[in-house]
Amino acid sequence: MLVNAKEMLTKAKAGKYAVGQFNINNLEWTKAVLQTAEELKSPVILGVSAGAGKYMCGFKTVAAMVDAMVESLGITVPVVLHLDHGTYEDCYKCIEAGFSSIMFDGSHYPIEENIAKTKELIAVCAEKNLSLEAEVGAIGGEEDGVIGMGECADPNECKMIADLGVTMLAAGIGNIHGKYPENWAGLSFETLDAIQQKTGEMPLVLHGGTGIPADMIKKAISLGVAKINVNTECQIAFTAAVREYIEAGKDLTGKGFDPRKVLAPGTEAIKATVREKMELFGSVGKA
Repeated sequence: MLVNAKEMLTKAKAGKYAVGQFNINNLEWTKAVLQTAEELKSPVILGVSAGAGKYMCGFKTVAAMVDAMVESLGITVPVVLHLDHGTYEDCYKCIEAGFSSIMFDGSHYPIEENIAKTKELIAVCAEKNLSLEAEVGAIGGEEDGVIGMGECADPNECKMIADLGVTMLAAGIGNIHGKYPENWAGLSFETLDAIQQKTGEMPLVLHGGTGIPADMIKKAISLGVAKINVNTECQIAFTAAVREYIEAGKDLTGKGFDPRKVLAPGTEAIKATVREKMELFGSVGKA
């Protein structure tokens, strides 16, 4: 049974820990994240980007797979199925597909339009009991070879969006998606502190959780971050483990070419990464 993220993140913020959003890319990914969450008795958020949704044959396919997997694996911890960086159109597709939470990324619209569209989606989500994440200040990252350093959000704009009644707020604090460049300046805790002071109880979201040092993660949680997104780190771990299997020639012995065998080390590597993050975020045993 999928839940929305409101209660989970309210508890996390009050308890000074964070819930991990782990993006899923296929069946192995989903199974690895769910099994690790169950084993560690941690609440969990499955993130689905538009690209991953398309790759998995659409949001309906993803929702059906997650629903069935939660049931067949006997998952008892709270699970959120969340659209990551959704466009306005994607939000409606996911609402229809049966997601329990959506992120509307209106950060590229002028603030007035971002507010109008966010208000509309808040009303729809309230009616259907879904949680809604909004974003202020673009999160940087590599796009077409150009690395954006990650903007810092305006705390006043954050307050304007938070006051509309969104469930959680992603605010740019110098964080970026993907690998961090050598010259990254680190997170702006000054901005984060100013945002929390204006948004109060609102759970804050940290995108680009891959590669942020553990001490910065802990400090961000102490300043109101209750949801941390991880994607790239699982991808890197998965690929490295599969490469090792193939380079060792294991696919050439016996039935080693069976895709289930080829992908098994990658799946284990995802589990190890998710476990490490859940321990760092403090969500273990909080289900």
